[in-house]
Amino acid sequence: MNIEELYDLYLQYPSVQTDTRKLQKGDIFFALKGNNFNGNQFAIEAIESGASYAVIDEAVGHDRCLIRVDDALTALQQLAKYHREKFSIPFIAVTGSNGKTTTRELVHAVLSSHYIAYATEGNLNNQIGIPLTLLRIKKDGEMAVIEMGANHLKEIESYCAYTLPTHGIITNCGKAHLEGFGGIEGVKKGKGELYDFLKKNNGTAFAFDDYDYLHEMSAGIPEVIWYGTKNGIVTGRVKMSEPFLEAEIEGAAFDSVQTKLAGDYNLPNVLCAIAAGKYFHVPDFKIKAAIENYTPSNSRSQLIKMGSNTVILDAYNANPASMRAAIENFARLHAKNKVLLLGAMMELGDESEKEHEEIVRLINQYEWKDAVFVGRDFKNLLNNFRYFNSSVEAAEWLKQQHFENTYFLVKGSRSMQMEKVLDI
Repeated sequence: MNIEELYDLYLQYPSVQTDTRKLQKGDIFFALKGNNFNGNQFAIEAIESGASYAVIDEAVGHDRCLIRVDDALTALQQLAKYHREKFSIPFIAVTGSNGKTTTRELVHAVLSSHYIAYATEGNLNNQIGIPLTLLRIKKDGEMAVIEMGANHLKEIESYCAYTLPTHGIITNCGKAHLEGFGGIEGVKKGKGELYDFLKKNNGTAFAFDDYDYLHEMSAGIPEVIWYGTKNGIVTGRVKMSEPFLEAEIEGAAFDSVQTKLAGDYNLPNVLCAIAAGKYFHVPDFKIKAAIENYTPSNSRSQLIKMGSNTVILDAYNANPASMRAAIENFARLHAKNKVLLLGAMMELGDESEKEHEEIVRLINQYEWKDAVFVGRDFKNLLNNFRYFNSSVEAAEWLKQQHFENTYFLVKGSRSMQMEKVLDI
């Protein structure tokens, strides 16, 4: 079956699924394979559960609803590209080392206040999630915001091949996934694959003016929309960061915006959303309302009240830059009792020990009521702090402390599951 024929089936059954546990009647099931799973083994079950068709790449039986292809993942991506090519609307790709999900959600919030806008849901930002996101865009779509995660070179390039972004955002390039990228220059090259696509395809970039390296990386892009603390179509500075970020804004009809985001490091994310809104002619009052009404979720820049205590939960992920920013922001808070609950940072390769040492050195510059570290990367670096192997162990300790009127910062890489320390 060629891609045109598969697309005709998709138009009849415009819902695609790769997980039988989430399957709804009428879905087209793609039997994907990974290191620890083989979707082909569930193809017959998917059909019996109500799937209209199952796209397979191994012989699993005979059924008129089984569609055999050379590679199911490639077929999914080709179908997504074919669908994407039916649209002539802006497709905005968002990547970066830190803040890409918050930026994606803020940009989507602003654009969807004025347009029918689709966006990545949750963490569907990889080779499977991006095609699924594209295939969820309906014909009424006027805007699309697509998040792209990456941990090695050529990954963003591959996503651009079927997303075909018209606009792009690189939030920043920091020390994340160093193991896969091979160093900070590799990070810039990998994230810069988005800019490379925009250069070749007459695209537009939104970029934070304060980062000199984005000026270098974006050279050659036909149109760059700058935003920053000093220069750009929109500029801003932190007015207040307790308990939430409030920013003073220039370049819009409003002179300030009050967010529900914890941490002044979210300023570039907010400015990006305002710049995108201005560029796409969203009325200023809608831009302001969209940002002020946005509430973060999924353990990202969340501020949670637990009795007399306050928790800054930013535990969806962590790398040296985001960890440092979170700690420094927490240190500036005007609170008497502050407790750190930090998990190790993953995928740093040979730089891991050095980067964890730097975090410990930073923490030693401030006074804390207590500090708790989780994960083996911290184990041999601590002298005056508490250490636990897992977040579950840390939760047990925390349960016994009975803290009152205390602020907590909870942060760590996704695999550390630091949100579990709050299961008290």
